[in-house]
Amino acid sequence: MPIDIETFESSTEDRLQHNGETNADRVMQFLAANPDQAFTQSEIRDATGVKAGSISVVLSRLEDRELVRHKGNYWALGEADDVAAYTSMVESTRTANDRFGEEDMDEWLEHAVDDEDTE
Repeated sequence: MPIDIETFESSTEDRLQHNGETNADRVMQFLAANPDQAFTQSEIRDATGVKAGSISVVLSRLEDRELVRHKGNYWALGEADDVAAYTSMVESTRTANDRFGEEDMDEWLEHAVDDEDTE
């Protein structure tokens, strides 16, 4: 289904992906599978398939949320409490999707209120 150019221009790449898994999800899954190691950006990029132009932004956003740690050229999984909260949210979402079905982003966007319509 096509989207209007305004949505295309104003949306992040993660929002426009409909496979349900974001770049951040891929990075977190990789680091969670290797909690006793730290990796360079290029190692994380190669292991997750996140594009070279996106990996830095993804890691920085995860660091801002305290989900990953950064020292020098290396990145590692964040502290246990922060990661546990993230994991709990992800698992809750999966459980809800299993029980009620995944939301269709196109259908949701079709019914979403546009801020311009409320002014």
